[in-house]
Amino acid sequence: MDKKKSEIKIDVTTDENNIPESIYWSAEDGGIEYQDTKATFLSVWDHQNKESLRIDLWTKDMPLDEMKQFFHQTLVSMSSTYYRATNDEKMTETMRDFCDYFAEKLNLNQDNGEE
Repeated sequence: MDKKKSEIKIDVTTDENNIPESIYWSAEDGGIEYQDTKATFLSVWDHQNKESLRIDLWTKDMPLDEMKQFFHQTLVSMSSTYYRATNDEKMTETMRDFCDYFAEKLNLNQDNGEE
């Protein structure tokens, strides 16, 4: 069986205080080449230590309203991923309820890009 190797690359430029000024990412298999972004959340599972490790980055010019949308959409996506990984309908519905609550408290709606 032939194995395939893929690479996802994130390039970050920081200012003198180590605050991200620009973030670009590439994923050749996904057709993404050096695309500008304002924020990224990356989580990986450390199997040996049984803990989640993460890199949370956003540029200093990331608009607050977009950060709120980004968080909400990430939570919604995590709910869907949780269901695909566990098939746990009850907890998935609980997570989705929280996502609805989160959106309501932040006044997120279809007018500003939310579903």
